[in-house]
Amino acid sequence: MLIRNQRAFTAGALFLAVAVFYFTMSFNYAQGTPARMGPGFFPKMVAILLFLIGFGIMLGSLSPRAHMEKLERWDLKGLLWISGSVVLFGLLLPYMGLVIALSALIIVSSLASPEFGWRGAIVNTVVLVIFCVGVFVYGINLQFPIWPTVFR
Repeated sequence: MLIRNQRAFTAGALFLAVAVFYFTMSFNYAQGTPARMGPGFFPKMVAILLFLIGFGIMLGSLSPRAHMEKLERWDLKGLLWISGSVVLFGLLLPYMGLVIALSALIIVSSLASPEFGWRGAIVNTVVLVIFCVGVFVYGINLQFPIWPTVFR
């Protein structure tokens, strides 16, 4: 069996792994029926859908008509920048507020790009912070501190 598109095959395998994880975790909750859904119904259905999508992607990567594509090496530096920015966001949010935590997230994760530029990162930060504060704080009333609470 020749895997013609290694990237697609790996992506499909990742879908399958996530689907199996969520499917097994959903057994901790009552499923219910489609007419009266329990808390385990939605995760189980999403897991089944993810499994089908992943299986379809994997089958497509084995097709003789699939584009030949090798799996490239992972960019560990970029992965660390992005993962670190998410951890930093989680640590900063309760104390520094949404604006500063989100700004740190966007700027630090931008450092993962080989095309990083300060101008683009700052414009991106301003637009996304305005959008997120508008949607999450004023739009759906999530209880995030907007500004630092350290000095209170």
